[in-house]
Amino acid sequence: MNYHSTSWRIPPERLQLEHDDIHIWRAELSQSVLTRQFFLQILTSDEHSKAKRFYSQKDQDYFIVARGILRIILSRYLHVEPHQLRFCYGPYGKPALIETPGREALRFNVSHSHELVLFGVARGRELGLDIEYMREGFASAQLAEQFFSSSEIAMLRALPTDQQMEGFFNCWTRKEAYVKARGKGLSLPLDRFDVSLAPGEPAALLSVRAERQGGSDWSLLELSPGPGYIAAVAAEGRDWRLSCWQWST
Repeated sequence: MNYHSTSWRIPPERLQLEHDDIHIWRAELSQSVLTRQFFLQILTSDEHSKAKRFYSQKDQDYFIVARGILRIILSRYLHVEPHQLRFCYGPYGKPALIETPGREALRFNVSHSHELVLFGVARGRELGLDIEYMREGFASAQLAEQFFSSSEIAMLRALPTDQQMEGFFNCWTRKEAYVKARGKGLSLPLDRFDVSLAPGEPAALLSVRAERQGGSDWSLLELSPGPGYIAAVAAEGRDWRLSCWQWST
């Protein structure tokens, strides 16, 4: 399965999220002072403290915006007030909602880069997201050798020179999305599984050597968040459909 998203639609007033749905939301991190002030009102004291730990004012503002939008998006699916949501964290830091008894768990993941943030939401299925703003100084052979598998390095080197930066970010976002979906952090070594990376080639998990379970129970899709960005979503199973929504105030 491969999906190259070019259409980010305005969401319907009433959202339907079935078990075979994955919803991806796109939002801009730069928001007005009034919007940020509203977000501060729905964040917890712990989230206020986390925001203050960022060194720059811009990073603080972006954290407030991302967490505020996350709360609003999740509240639309759960039909509760945004400030009522409570989060917990897995052993490797993956965030999750504290589950409500009798309700199928809502899963989510967040990724941001430069001026954009993506939110992924699913019901009863793990997922992971990664978005990157393509910057030439970041896409280096040294980083590829440090984080990519030997097979991926060979595939990257085989690309024409003018495609290597895009190939690098294809590989990076797909690997990050898969690791985030699994929720195991770097206990799942990055060089022990392979993803596709050639521009125009479908996003795919080619092999997993770190565990007995291979990649057959997981799938990758490519996303197009906007000019200059590359993104990917990884999720359990292959029997799901994707909807992409544009968040706005």
